[in-house]
Amino acid sequence: MTRKDAHTGGLLASLWIGYSSVFWFYPLIWLVLLSVTQWQFIGSPIFVGLDNFIGVIHDGLFWTAMLNVFRFLLYYIPLVFIAAMLFSAGLKRIKYGKSFIALSFLLANISSGVAYSIVFSKMFSEFGPVNAFLRETLGISVPWFTSPDCAMLSIALIVTWKFVGYYGLILYSGMQAIPKDIYSAALLDKTPRFRQTWAITVPMMNPQIVMVMVLAITVAFSIFTEPYLITGGGPLNSTTSPMVVMYEVAFQKMKPTWAAMMSIIVAATSFLTIWLFRKLFEKNIEIV
Repeated sequence: MTRKDAHTGGLLASLWIGYSSVFWFYPLIWLVLLSVTQWQFIGSPIFVGLDNFIGVIHDGLFWTAMLNVFRFLLYYIPLVFIAAMLFSAGLKRIKYGKSFIALSFLLANISSGVAYSIVFSKMFSEFGPVNAFLRETLGISVPWFTSPDCAMLSIALIVTWKFVGYYGLILYSGMQAIPKDIYSAALLDKTPRFRQTWAITVPMMNPQIVMVMVLAITVAFSIFTEPYLITGGGPLNSTTSPMVVMYEVAFQKMKPTWAAMMSIIVAATSFLTIWLFRKLFEKNIEIV
């Protein structure tokens, strides 16, 4: 490597190091310092050791929010995975207009969370168009956001709408990478279509499936806009999320140091959940 190349490489690396230092390392260090101090936005932080950790451990609302994350995952993962698989399978069979259809579904992913949260809150309200249609056709009305049993499912449906196109394209790339010769051999063996899907498609898409699941788990731990704007964390705290609790603790109760400790616990739990999932389900798939 010439001296000029070394200088060029160092310059390019320094840009990334500078960006990371300002927008990643500095906030991380400040977060750790806040988690072991007492501070209310003014003055100097006072070291308190593990007091914030003990306070968060005894905060019932925070642990209710953490439990809601896993309740959300019970609804969200089956919904978004099945919808994304159907979308990717349908996209694979379309001959014309694939790009247009893919981009149409991706519009949901880049839409404003505030905008679509307001739209869905009106659509699924007690007297909104969805319940009006159900009353006219089936004679029923669903308490989408007013019942503790339905509210989290409703949030999961909205988030599924947002990410189904994004996850579907990831799964579609996995489907496209599977050699067609494998399916030809399965047809010669008269393997049923369902058996092909279960024995060939799903196992050979393991990297893409694991990636989608990791992204879904990350979304579950970081969800904020939908529960905050649509339900406010209710009813009866059934949809409150760790992000909502941290926001309220930091800016309404004026305890940013508690919020910092909560964020560390959430990040650690998210990392552990993803690590366990990958340990159990991730496989090394090689197509030769």
